[in-house]
Amino acid sequence: MRILGIETSCDETSASIIEAKKGNKTVTLVSNIISSSVKLHAKTGGIIPENAAREQIKYILPVIKQALSPIFSSRLTSHFPSSPSIDAIAVTYGPGLIGSLLVGVETAKTLSYVFKKPIVPVNHLLGHIYANWINPVIPNSFRDLPHDEKEMLNQEVQHDKIEFPAVALLVSGGHTDLILMKAHGSIKWLGGTRDDAAGEALDKIGRLLGLSYPAGPIIEQLAKNGNLKAYKFPRPMIGTNDFDFSFSGLKTAVLQEVSGIKYQVLRKKIPDIAASVQQAICDVLIRKTIKAAKKYKPKSILLGGGVVANEELKRQLILNTKYELPDTEIFFPKKFLCTDNAAMIATAAFFNYKPAPVNKITANPELYFD
Repeated sequence: MRILGIETSCDETSASIIEAKKGNKTVTLVSNIISSSVKLHAKTGGIIPENAAREQIKYILPVIKQALSPIFSSRLTSHFPSSPSIDAIAVTYGPGLIGSLLVGVETAKTLSYVFKKPIVPVNHLLGHIYANWINPVIPNSFRDLPHDEKEMLNQEVQHDKIEFPAVALLVSGGHTDLILMKAHGSIKWLGGTRDDAAGEALDKIGRLLGLSYPAGPIIEQLAKNGNLKAYKFPRPMIGTNDFDFSFSGLKTAVLQEVSGIKYQVLRKKIPDIAASVQQAICDVLIRKTIKAAKKYKPKSILLGGGVVANEELKRQLILNTKYELPDTEIFFPKKFLCTDNAAMIATAAFFNYKPAPVNKITANPELYFD
């Protein structure tokens, strides 16, 4: 089966082709084209929905055309292909920004009609988890670690070895959730953020520190030169008996710390603040994930979402899992598959293949886990 995926939930315009056969445990990535408007949004310090939608309109067809090019034997002309050899179209229908979602959904519905192919609506959040089924992944090397830890972290992660049940941690700009997956198509939401998601908190804290958008990757880099014990920032809800998260208190603590400080003085403290903030978030995410795994005894732990690109989070979560849950395997996508992309949407559609009538598919910005 060959699926065209389309992802336009926020500020990335993406199209992808994946291939897989029934019974396959992973999919093959044929193409994954992404056009990001992050530089545009950096100028305004965050995403303006109307601007994001306009960028989606500008790039959606060129991106799809480029994604389709590898499956054509001859070079594509300036005209859009009339009959690509695909079996289905997958599209994100929520959650996200309504304007951006509409661009992807309406484009997918039009292509479904023109190409006479079925269309599979996909939950964007579920897509992040399914990035784990795209090809085997070899983790990046982590430096400055004892030899035994390096060996542990550099072992090949074979994604065709994912077994159910699985606990999945989704960490992105808009969501922080824990999910129990009993099988493909069988999920149970365990808990999520009550206010700011982890990625959202990082962006807001970055703004307090005078950092550009998106702040998460910048904070990660600054933290490498900081002292993670310099500030005792709160770990909100780390000891609660549920699997919910809250990061607004962390943001408030940073605000109180930096209020009234001149930037010349603050600038010298930023690496320490970054390291302390990053560690506070890591501590909460790791504690809750390990707690969920101990309760539900999964065979696999899956990571997904843009914040999972953070190397320190992965390093600490891998080590904690190996030491506390030695019989549980941990999986995470390649870095370029952590952020929004269409490959994860097409992959989710393959493993949860439920085509829907075109007239029943609508953009749902408030969509959550069913």
